[in-house]
Amino acid sequence: MSRYYASLITALTAGLMAAGSLHADDAAPQGIERLSGSANIDDVESRLRQALDDRDLTLVQMVDHAANAANVELDLSETRLFMFGNPEVGTPMMQCQGSVALDLPQKMVIRQDGDQVHIEWNDPHYLAERHGLDECELPLDNVASVLSEVASEALGD
Repeated sequence: MSRYYASLITALTAGLMAAGSLHADDAAPQGIERLSGSANIDDVESRLRQALDDRDLTLVQMVDHAANAANVELDLSETRLFMFGNPEVGTPMMQCQGSVALDLPQKMVIRQDGDQVHIEWNDPHYLAERHGLDECELPLDNVASVLSEVASEALGD
Protein backbone atom coordinates (compact mmCIF):
# COMPACT_ATOMS: atom_id res chain seq x y z
CA MET A 1 0.00 0.00 0.00
CA SER A 2 1.37 3.42 -0.89
CA ARG A 3 2.06 6.01 1.77
CA TYR A 4 -0.62 8.16 0.16
CA TYR A 5 -3.34 5.57 0.79
CA ALA A 6 -2.05 4.78 4.26
CA SER A 7 -2.15 8.50 5.08
CA LEU A 8 -5.61 8.82 3.57
CA ILE A 9 -6.95 5.92 5.64
CA THR A 10 -5.36 7.36 8.78
CA ALA A 11 -6.87 10.78 8.08
CA LEU A 12 -10.33 9.36 7.40
CA THR A 13 -10.25 7.25 10.56
CA ALA A 14 -9.09 10.25 12.59
CA GLY A 15 -11.93 12.31 11.13
CA LEU A 16 -14.50 9.68 12.05
CA MET A 17 -13.09 9.50 15.56
CA ALA A 18 -13.22 13.29 15.91
CA ALA A 19 -16.84 13.24 14.75
CA GLY A 20 -17.62 10.84 17.58
CA SER A 21 -19.05 8.06 15.46
CA LEU A 22 -16.28 5.67 16.37
CA HIS A 23 -13.09 5.80 18.36
CA ALA A 24 -9.97 3.79 18.89
CA ASP A 25 -9.72 2.79 22.51
CA ASP A 26 -6.40 3.75 24.12
CA ALA A 27 -7.05 1.14 26.82
CA ALA A 28 -6.81 -1.80 24.40
CA PRO A 29 -4.03 -4.20 25.42
CA GLN A 30 -0.83 -4.36 23.38
CA GLY A 31 -1.32 -5.96 20.00
CA ILE A 32 -5.08 -5.55 20.05
CA GLU A 33 -6.82 -3.02 17.84
CA ARG A 34 -10.23 -1.72 18.89
CA LEU A 35 -12.97 0.45 17.47
CA SER A 36 -16.03 1.34 19.51
CA GLY A 37 -19.33 2.95 18.79
CA SER A 38 -22.96 3.01 19.75
CA ALA A 39 -24.66 0.49 17.51
CA ASN A 40 -26.95 -2.50 17.75
CA ILE A 41 -24.77 -5.61 18.06
CA ASP A 42 -27.01 -7.64 15.73
CA ASP A 43 -26.63 -4.94 13.07
CA VAL A 44 -22.86 -4.92 13.64
CA GLU A 45 -22.79 -8.69 13.16
CA SER A 46 -24.78 -8.41 9.94
CA ARG A 47 -22.49 -5.69 8.55
CA LEU A 48 -19.40 -7.65 9.63
CA ARG A 49 -20.60 -10.72 7.74
CA GLN A 50 -21.28 -8.55 4.67
CA ALA A 51 -17.87 -6.84 4.87
CA LEU A 52 -16.14 -10.23 5.02
CA ASP A 53 -18.20 -11.53 2.11
CA ASP A 54 -17.51 -8.39 0.04
CA ARG A 55 -13.77 -9.10 0.37
CA ASP A 56 -14.01 -12.84 -0.31
CA LEU A 57 -12.85 -13.59 3.22
CA THR A 58 -14.11 -16.98 4.31
CA LEU A 59 -16.02 -17.03 7.60
CA VAL A 60 -14.74 -20.23 9.19
CA GLN A 61 -16.69 -20.09 12.45
CA MET A 62 -18.65 -17.80 14.73
CA VAL A 63 -18.59 -18.52 18.46
CA ASP A 64 -21.33 -16.97 20.60
CA HIS A 65 -19.59 -16.80 23.97
CA ALA A 66 -22.66 -15.34 25.71
CA ALA A 67 -24.83 -18.25 24.54
CA ASN A 68 -22.17 -20.72 25.66
CA ALA A 69 -22.04 -19.04 29.08
CA ALA A 70 -25.83 -19.17 29.34
CA ASN A 71 -25.68 -22.92 28.65
CA VAL A 72 -23.84 -23.35 31.95
CA GLU A 73 -25.99 -20.75 33.76
CA LEU A 74 -23.40 -17.96 33.69
CA ASP A 75 -23.95 -14.38 32.54
CA LEU A 76 -21.79 -12.72 29.91
CA SER A 77 -22.49 -9.61 27.89
CA GLU A 78 -23.06 -10.29 24.20
CA THR A 79 -19.64 -11.46 22.96
CA ARG A 80 -19.21 -13.00 19.52
CA LEU A 81 -15.97 -14.25 18.02
CA PHE A 82 -15.60 -14.47 14.25
CA MET A 83 -12.81 -16.54 12.69
CA PHE A 84 -12.15 -15.80 9.04
CA GLY A 85 -9.40 -15.62 6.50
CA ASN A 86 -7.95 -16.07 3.07
CA PRO A 87 -5.57 -19.03 2.60
CA GLU A 88 -3.66 -17.06 -0.04
CA VAL A 89 -2.62 -14.65 2.72
CA GLY A 90 -2.46 -16.92 5.77
CA THR A 91 -0.58 -19.82 4.19
CA PRO A 92 2.60 -17.81 3.42
CA MET A 93 2.61 -16.64 7.04
CA MET A 94 2.44 -20.24 8.27
CA GLN A 95 5.09 -21.29 5.72
CA CYS A 96 7.35 -18.62 7.18
CA GLN A 97 6.76 -19.69 10.78
CA GLY A 98 4.45 -22.53 11.72
CA SER A 99 3.61 -21.14 15.15
CA VAL A 100 1.53 -18.37 13.56
CA ALA A 101 -1.11 -21.08 13.04
CA LEU A 102 -1.93 -20.48 16.72
CA ASP A 103 -3.31 -17.07 15.69
CA LEU A 104 -4.85 -17.95 12.32
CA PRO A 105 -7.38 -17.75 10.92
CA GLN A 106 -7.84 -14.09 11.73
CA LYS A 107 -10.24 -13.33 14.55
CA MET A 108 -12.50 -10.41 15.27
CA VAL A 109 -14.61 -10.01 18.42
CA ILE A 110 -17.73 -7.91 18.70
CA ARG A 111 -18.96 -7.35 22.21
CA GLN A 112 -21.51 -5.26 24.05
CA ASP A 113 -20.20 -3.04 26.82
CA GLY A 114 -23.04 -0.95 28.22
CA ASP A 115 -24.26 1.28 25.40
CA GLN A 116 -21.10 0.68 23.37
CA VAL A 117 -20.17 -2.10 20.97
CA HIS A 118 -16.47 -2.87 20.71
CA ILE A 119 -14.85 -4.54 17.74
CA GLU A 120 -11.42 -5.98 18.54
CA TRP A 121 -8.81 -7.85 16.51
CA ASN A 122 -5.13 -8.74 16.57
CA ASP A 123 -2.75 -6.26 14.98
CA PRO A 124 -0.99 -8.27 12.24
CA HIS A 125 2.27 -6.39 12.91
CA TYR A 126 2.12 -7.55 16.51
CA LEU A 127 1.52 -11.14 15.38
CA ALA A 128 4.49 -10.85 13.02
CA GLU A 129 6.65 -9.70 15.92
CA ARG A 130 5.25 -12.37 18.23
CA HIS A 131 6.01 -15.16 15.77
CA GLY A 132 9.27 -13.79 14.34
CA LEU A 133 8.02 -13.18 10.80
CA ASP A 134 10.43 -10.31 10.17
CA GLU A 135 12.51 -12.31 7.65
CA CYS A 136 9.50 -12.91 5.41
CA GLU A 137 7.99 -10.58 2.85
CA LEU A 138 4.36 -10.45 3.91
CA PRO A 139 1.63 -7.90 3.09
CA LEU A 140 1.16 -6.89 6.73
CA ASP A 141 0.22 -3.28 5.96
CA ASN A 142 -2.44 -4.49 3.54
CA VAL A 143 -3.79 -7.01 6.06
CA ALA A 144 -3.90 -4.30 8.75
CA SER A 145 -5.74 -1.97 6.38
CA VAL A 146 -8.32 -4.60 5.40
CA LEU A 147 -9.00 -5.49 9.04
CA SER A 148 -9.50 -1.81 9.93
CA GLU A 149 -11.83 -1.34 6.97
CA VAL A 150 -13.87 -4.41 7.90
CA ALA A 151 -14.20 -3.23 11.51
CA SER A 152 -15.18 0.29 10.46
CA GLU A 153 -17.81 -1.00 8.04
CA ALA A 154 -19.17 -3.37 10.67
CA LEU A 155 -19.70 -0.45 13.03
CA GLY A 156 -21.64 1.28 10.30
CA ASP A 157 -19.15 3.99 9.43
